[in-house]
Amino acid sequence: METKGILVVVSGFSGAGKGTIMKELLRRYDNYALSISATTRSPREGEQDGREYFFKTREEFEKMIAEDALIEHACYVENYYGTPRAYVEEQLALGKDVILEIEIQGALQIRKRFPDTLLLFISPPDAETLKKRLIGRGTETMEVIESRLARAVEEAEGIENYDYFIVNDELDECVEHVHSLIQEEHRRVSRSMELINEIRTELKAFQKG
Repeated sequence: METKGILVVVSGFSGAGKGTIMKELLRRYDNYALSISATTRSPREGEQDGREYFFKTREEFEKMIAEDALIEHACYVENYYGTPRAYVEEQLALGKDVILEIEIQGALQIRKRFPDTLLLFISPPDAETLKKRLIGRGTETMEVIESRLARAVEEAEGIENYDYFIVNDELDECVEHVHSLIQEEHRRVSRSMELINEIRTELKAFQKG
């Protein structure tokens, strides 16, 4: 019996290591598809359109919103981010677990539209580690780093809406923890009703015999 994929949202503070965890999951296992977000922010050095993000103008992005071509979108540090619908639906139908790396506002939009989405929140062990990681990336000005830390205060208020809170202290351990949570989600009764009903029908057939 073919199994439909699970929609997984991974959020976390900027600098928590979400991107690294996602890359490791894709490298180690073949049952995952990472949804690529569209954004109006400028590419960072080494980023390519269609690989890290679909880079859009503000006008292009607003056209996607108007055409309902996104399953969620949000404005974050003065730029739009959103998840294109077509790719996600296609991969789920193929049985892939689709991972969306998005922030809290978008995660809650998706939970409303797809109530059985698995929501995971990634955090460093403490706030000081978060600040050090942001500075250590060397990709942003202190002004942007300060705005990300200010945003983290807001994000911390919404963590209770998630299913699991995962501390990214040791990368290898964190990747395996995320993988095991997603695999366990496949075994949830609500996701197995088709198979359960088949078994019930077969058992009733034994009674008739």
